[in-house]
Amino acid sequence: MTEVIEVTSGKDLNDFITFPLTLYSRDPFYVPPLIREMQKHFSQKNPFSHHAHVRYFIAKKNGEIRGRVVSVINKRHIEYHKEKTGFFGFFESADDYETASALLDRVSDVLKREGMDIMRGPMSFSTNEECGLLIDGFHSHPILMTPYNPPYYIDLMKRYRLQKAKDLYAYILDIPDELPQKIHRVADIAAKTGVTVRPVNKKHFDRDMFIFKDVYNSAWEKNWGFIPLTDEELIYLSNNLKPVVVPELTLIAEKNAEPIGFMGILPDFNVVLKHMKGKMNPISILKAFYYSKKIKDLRVLLLGIKNEYRNKGIDALLLREAFKGVKRGGYKRVEFSWILEDNLPVQRLIGFVGGRLYKKYRIYEKRL
Repeated sequence: MTEVIEVTSGKDLNDFITFPLTLYSRDPFYVPPLIREMQKHFSQKNPFSHHAHVRYFIAKKNGEIRGRVVSVINKRHIEYHKEKTGFFGFFESADDYETASALLDRVSDVLKREGMDIMRGPMSFSTNEECGLLIDGFHSHPILMTPYNPPYYIDLMKRYRLQKAKDLYAYILDIPDELPQKIHRVADIAAKTGVTVRPVNKKHFDRDMFIFKDVYNSAWEKNWGFIPLTDEELIYLSNNLKPVVVPELTLIAEKNAEPIGFMGILPDFNVVLKHMKGKMNPISILKAFYYSKKIKDLRVLLLGIKNEYRNKGIDALLLREAFKGVKRGGYKRVEFSWILEDNLPVQRLIGFVGGRLYKKYRIYEKRL
């Protein structure tokens, strides 16, 4: 008999955080996050908790932990999208439908009692973070800040009769020697109109991140599932990203001193995290220094242009300038993710430079 208990103590939270280390102990592709960072992420230090109600649950069977999940009621999502949708996230389960269904039943019950009409997920915690269930592309480790799960999760979702809400795509590109000439021609057109591109300045990182927030909240405002970042969330995100940001890969496009576009490419720090095994100690820190020199993959996390400046070659200009930094860094591959399944303009751009679809993620939902 599966028992689902709510996390109410420090020990429960530690069990919640460390369960995946056991679940994935023999999986060669799993990358454990730092336990210390997860403890902060699941605390009041995370500003997401200031506008969302999150509850944490653990499933036990015969005294053994078999799964975990969170329920999320995000007040900003409800207000922004005018829909009573709650979420499940951080879902992990043994290959056991009884465990999975008990966890999802618990979330469903919580959301119903709070007046929600739809349960959607997995979201950890929102579309501003990791989201979706990996449904295709189990052949490699996840790139930084992307989900990973075993294939049997797909069957667990189907058996629970969750329906597809939206698919998200990831593309991979082997770094070419040169970009297509058309990219250069289009980039030149943008440059001749007075658009300039500069790297973020780490000495004024907070200032530049607020510029990013302005572009992000404008460029993504009509995207499916989008929630604007608050100032608190931006600062929290900035503090987490600053150690891994490479300025020449994180670019701001401007015209007449107005920020109009942003491109954020991050080195795949998962290469480092994989060897740290969730721990922060002298040995793991030495490993971090060693393996950080071996990172050869990148992730295009963000590419956004303000709506009134789209279709003017600014994306090509950002790509061209970023490509210079990519080549100087000696990187071999870059992942573009995630891309909405119906975002055809971006998919065409990625395909034009040689990117190929190699992973898919699915967000599910169910009416309550």
